[in-house]
Amino acid sequence: MSRISVRGFAVASATAVTAVGSVVGVASGSTAQNNDAEATASGTTLLADIPAGQQAQVQTASLTQQAETMAIAADATAKKDAEEAARKAAAETAVAKKKEAAEKAEREAKEREAAKIAANRSAVRDASSFPVQSSYTVAEVQAMARQIVPADQFQCFSNIVQRESSWNYRADNPTSDAYGLVQALPGSKMSSAGADWATNPATQIKWGLGYMNDRYGSPCDAWNFWQANHYY
Repeated sequence: MSRISVRGFAVASATAVTAVGSVVGVASGSTAQNNDAEATASGTTLLADIPAGQQAQVQTASLTQQAETMAIAADATAKKDAEEAARKAAAETAVAKKKEAAEKAEREAKEREAAKIAANRSAVRDASSFPVQSSYTVAEVQAMARQIVPADQFQCFSNIVQRESSWNYRADNPTSDAYGLVQALPGSKMSSAGADWATNPATQIKWGLGYMNDRYGSPCDAWNFWQANHYY
């Protein structure tokens, strides 16, 4: 035998007593017994105390209220779950967008650097465009280098040349076959840049720049290596 508790709704009775604070009764289809009915709190009315003609109405109202209460609770749970899922999805989207933005920024930085290097290399003057002279001063050789080597790499290139040959394009190492501004070893390596490698500083500069780019990536990278090892 089950009891149903109904609180806070009006029950119209034949005696016009309408306010029922709480009704404890027997579920639809069961028989109420006065001996089993007991008050659980002040103001509680037993189903058996309700006129027989109104008991079915009270039971229906009680079941309806319970169903509505359960539906409200279910809606609240569903809403909470939906909000949590939305927050999780938003967080995942934010992380994905942040990662995508970082990757894009990295790609763009690499592209800018590659474009800068390409622009610098394409802007330099070719060694063959310099008029051939019987001899060259240090200032003239340095001026050639400034026109051949990219501006942002010139100082590094100059640092190496200064330490290798003091800008003497005819520098010949007496203990080895190293020769020229960049002390190519052997000096004949520079023939790949021009047959006049032994007498033309522009040819030596062209070869030295190519060597530094190919072996280290740039004159500044070559200079970093030189500082750590005192050769390159």
